[in-house]
Order: sequence, then C-alpha cells, then structure tokens
Amino acid sequence: MQFDLKKLAITLGLCAFSTSVVAQQDSKPTSTAAKPTAKPAAQEPTQSLFKAQHFDQAAISPNGNRVAWVEIRADEEGAPTGKQDIYMQETSAAGKPVRVTAGAPAAHFNEGNVAWSPDSKQIAFISDAVKSGQPQLYATGASGGPAHKLTSVKGFLAGTKWAPDGKSIAVLFTENATREAGPLVAETPETGEIKDAFFEQRLAIVDAATGNLRQVTPADTYIYEYDWAPDGKSIVLTAAKGNGDSNWYIAELFVVNVASAEMQPLYKPKLQIARPAISPDGQSIAFIEGLMSDEDSVGGDVFLISRSGGVPRNLTPERKASAVVVAWTSDAKIIVMENVDGESSVARIDPGTGQIDSLFHAPELLTSGFWSTSLSLTPDGKTAAFARSSFQDPPEVWAGPMGMWKKVTHRNEGIKPEWGEAKSLHWKNDGFDVQGWLIYPKNFDASKKYPLVVCVHGGPGDGVQPNWPSAHAYDMALPAHGYFLFLPNPRGSFGEGEAFTHANVRDFGYGDWSDILAGTEEAIRAAPIDPQRLGLTGWSYGGYMTMWGVTQTDRFRAAMAGAGIANWSSYYGENKIDQWMIPFFGKSVYDDPEVYARSAPLTFIKKVKTPTLIIVGDSDGECPTPQSFEFWHALKTLGVKTELVVYEHEGHMFVKPDHMRDVMSRTVAWFDEYLK
Repeated sequence: MQFDLKKLAITLGLCAFSTSVVAQQDSKPTSTAAKPTAKPAAQEPTQSLFKAQHFDQAAISPNGNRVAWVEIRADEEGAPTGKQDIYMQETSAAGKPVRVTAGAPAAHFNEGNVAWSPDSKQIAFISDAVKSGQPQLYATGASGGPAHKLTSVKGFLAGTKWAPDGKSIAVLFTENATREAGPLVAETPETGEIKDAFFEQRLAIVDAATGNLRQVTPADTYIYEYDWAPDGKSIVLTAAKGNGDSNWYIAELFVVNVASAEMQPLYKPKLQIARPAISPDGQSIAFIEGLMSDEDSVGGDVFLISRSGGVPRNLTPERKASAVVVAWTSDAKIIVMENVDGESSVARIDPGTGQIDSLFHAPELLTSGFWSTSLSLTPDGKTAAFARSSFQDPPEVWAGPMGMWKKVTHRNEGIKPEWGEAKSLHWKNDGFDVQGWLIYPKNFDASKKYPLVVCVHGGPGDGVQPNWPSAHAYDMALPAHGYFLFLPNPRGSFGEGEAFTHANVRDFGYGDWSDILAGTEEAIRAAPIDPQRLGLTGWSYGGYMTMWGVTQTDRFRAAMAGAGIANWSSYYGENKIDQWMIPFFGKSVYDDPEVYARSAPLTFIKKVKTPTLIIVGDSDGECPTPQSFEFWHALKTLGVKTELVVYEHEGHMFVKPDHMRDVMSRTVAWFDEYLK
C-alpha cells in the first residue's frame, strides 16, 4: 500500500531543529524555531538507536517458492524519506534480492501493497513512479522486469487482491481524495461553512489485461476490508455509509455481486468487526469481532457465519487471547494469528469440531503488515512469510514452512539495541491477571538504583508486544539514558481475552489506572528501581492516562503527555471519530454527561502538582489540539510547572523527521531535569 501512517516503522535520529509552537508556564504561545532541549552530550548514546531497516509488508507467493517484501526507506541518519522499495527473492535462494519498481531502477518511489497472482507468475503493486503523489496500479512478472501500468486514476489506491481466476485485480479506490485516508493523518484545515463532507473509499475491479477500472460499490458507502469468494463472482466486505474515518466503528458485513454490483447485508455486529475471510467452499465467512478503539488495531474473538447470513458462531469464547488476523487453509481449517499475554501466537481452528491447536508461540512480533501478529500464508497454510523482530532483534523478513522459517533478508545485521534486556512481568489486581514489559537500562549495573518511567500504550484497544521500536517510540530512548522503562498492558488491552478488554468500559481511569499502579509496584519489586524517582508518559490513550494519573497521585515526579485527552465532555464534540466512544461510555455525552465527567482529568485538575510536558500536533483529528491547550492552561493557572509544544501540520501520528527527533529530545530532557 501507500506509505502507511498507521503502520509507521521508520528510523529516527536526534540533534535536530524543529518548527513548533512552544508555550511555557506564565508565557504566551509563540511561533518559534525551537531547539531540542536535551544537551548534545546527553544524546550521544542514542545516535544509533533507530538505524534499523523496517519493513511495511511481506508476501509469500501461493506456491511458496518466492517472497516479496516492502522496505521503508530512510536517509543516512535514519530519518524517513516517504519512499518505499519492493524486493523479491526465492525463499530458498541465498543470492541477492531483485528490486521490483515501476520507475527507473536508480530512483526511489512510494511503492508497495504487493499482491501475488493465483498462479504465482505475477505480482500487482501500487506505485507513484509516474507522477509523484499519485499512485497507480502496476503488474510485473514473478522474476521482475519491466512493470506494466494498469490504471490512470486520480485519488488513492490501496488493498490490492487478485481475483481467483487471475483475470482481474480488486483495489480500494478513493477518487479525487485530497489526502490519504485514515484518522491518523493530519487533518485538512476547515474554513467557511463547515459540512460533514467526506471521500468514500470504494471497491473497484481492474481488468488485468486492459487496465479498465470499474467501481462496484455505491458512491455513499465506505469500504474497509474485503475478500474474494473462491468462484470470483462475489466479494465479502466490511462497510459503512458516511464518514469513513469515524464510521469504521459501526461497519457491517456485506456481500457484493461483482457482475451486478448489488450489495447484500449479512450481519450487523454488536461491536467492531474486522478481517473477513471466505472459506474454500464459499459457504462460510470467518471474521473477528470485539471491542476495538482504533481501526488498524484489531483484537477480539473469531466468529463464523453462513454465506447466506444468520447468527454467527463464536469459535473462541473465553479464550485468553486476542485474535488479530484469520485465514482459511485449503483443507477448511482457520489459521488465527493472536496476541497472547503480550506475545505472538499462531493457532489452527477446526470449525467443525471447535478444536484449537497451537502452532507457534514466541516472545516476539511476527507481522506481514499489520500492527500486531500476522502472517502471509500459502493457500494450504503450510508456508508463511513475515517480518520478525523483538526488543533485542531488529526486523528481518523470514519465510518457509510453518515453524521452520529461515531468514530471507540480512538488512540489520550488526545492529544492537541501545537498551538492556526486556522482562515480561505478571501481577494480579482486582482478580485480573495483568502483564507488562520491563526494559532495563543500557549498561545495567545491579548495584545501582535507577529511575523508572512508566509508558502507557494508546488505544485502549491495543497491547505492547516485543518488537523493534519505530520512529514514534520516543520512550525507547529513555533506557539509553539510564532509565528503566515499564510498558504495562492494563485492563482494556489486548492479549488476555475479551473479558479483560471489556473491563474498562464506563470505567476509564479507575480499574486500568489501578492495574498500572499495581504493575509499577511489581516493577519496583522486580528490579533496583528508586521509588522516589518515577516518571509517567504516554501517547493518545496513554496521553490521557498521563493527564489522568497526575490528577490522582503525586507519586510521579515528572510526566509527559503526548496527544492526550483532558476533558471527555469537550472532546466528544471536537474529535473526528466520535463513533468509537459509544461502546466504551455506553451513551453519548449528551445523554450521560456524568460518566464522561467522572473520567475526565479536568474534573480533578486542582490536585495536580506534577511537572508536566504536553506535546501535540496542530492537525490532530483523533485527540485534537484544544485538549492539550485545555490541560496546559489549567496547569499554568494553578502554578504547576508545565510546557506545551504544538507541532505544525502534524496529525495524530507524527511524520516529519525533525519533529519526531524533537519529541524524543524534549522528553528525555524533561525527565532528566526532574528524575536525575
């Protein structure tokens, strides 16, 4: 696919300048060219922190003989360039990989979203080689060579999948779109009369011989995910009418007839739905349903429904895991990729008997292009490809028979982590089994006491799994500077089953915060941590939990809240994806304002004494900038040490290298000032 902000895995350096708005206590916001606040000497240990090459996708050919992958290009300092390269290699070959491109071999473009043809003889991909910023669909042979341009469209393309007969290719097409789809992207400024305008991502079929493109879903309906039926006559998909960024949370399951373009509704889920997959006989559809807070962060139970509709059957009830991706095998079994207790797991389900067999489990992340565990599988389910990494091992592409994979790439050999070992911690709280990761400082000395920073993940529907950090992982710079880093997975997280994920519904800031505090005590028991030198940080939901945490306790001596939420009541009317809130709060803020106020940091703002750094992008649609201004304004009014940094034209996920460097520098410097 295009350079995907939702799966950003780019490298990052330090010591850069950035353009931002900086507001300190007792001073007015002013536009400045703000230097990082960390001293250059303090930054030296992290110069090589993010030099690893990252991968956006890995795709195995149907016959298992070849693997293609997408590499995210970075400059010499590890900064993202906005370009992606495609490579292809035989799974058994020891030679050099072959680059696949639609442009000049010496140049680099934004290329990706690889899809193999059913006969393994071609690959389709998306590239902006002809006109920068305008992607088109291409196809080329399995051994490389010149690529054939198929489309000439205006807008964005994603989600390529060949039809079972190999004669056409389906794509997700957003015609005339002004920006990439998704709520993590920087929002376009709105002026004049404001309307609920949006561009719909539709399903289109491209003739592989002529390049003719035909849209087969309605103009008022947004398509999220889809899968071809084995006969190629229909496609199962998830879709919703209206605003695509917000309405993913209320998407339903449909089947569309390819020839007639007629859409048939199959199932309206109680919660969120994702990853539809049709059985080899075309009679059943597997999918994941659960409580999810972010479009690409999937977790839930595996369900099965008849192609003709009806009531779906839960295949994994009460399983202490969160399914992420499902795939059928040719013998009618379901391979399910899971987050289990903060680790990666692959299991096989027999839909007939309900038996679940574990195929692979490891404390690392295996991913073929999603946020969490996923594999690219051959139709028989016996061979897979993926990018594999952990806290200690940088990413590489692996491929081969299930559980007997071999390393295909060697892009990151010699790169070592700039932090110490990672330990999985477990503790009990309020009857729940809770898990988290404790990252040790670099050059750890057991005779010393170290400060600890607690970093809460976003979501809350997400979970920390062991993987090499991306450019946005500002917190991973802290262990290189002499800190323990604690990454808890409190209730509301994935990895412990649906009951655990649902446990913070109508309870934000209470049970989940209790789990975090209990986990912090477990970390102090497990390692030589100075309990008087504790810090708190997080981004998105983690930014909210940071704002919440400093209103609940003085235990933390410093905090950094990234893209946080200060006031759920005002947030409801400011954010661009308010549909996500109803399953968590039960009702809208207009129908039940008390439950929103109960969990709002502003409700308890006069209790704050902790020095707090606040960071946000000026075009954030998920956690809008006014939320950070509101918290900063309250702290400075109350005389609490604070600083607000607003970054120009950044959305919820920062993409500008100098801004990402600056976030890391400021965060390290802030904690150094108060914890060292």
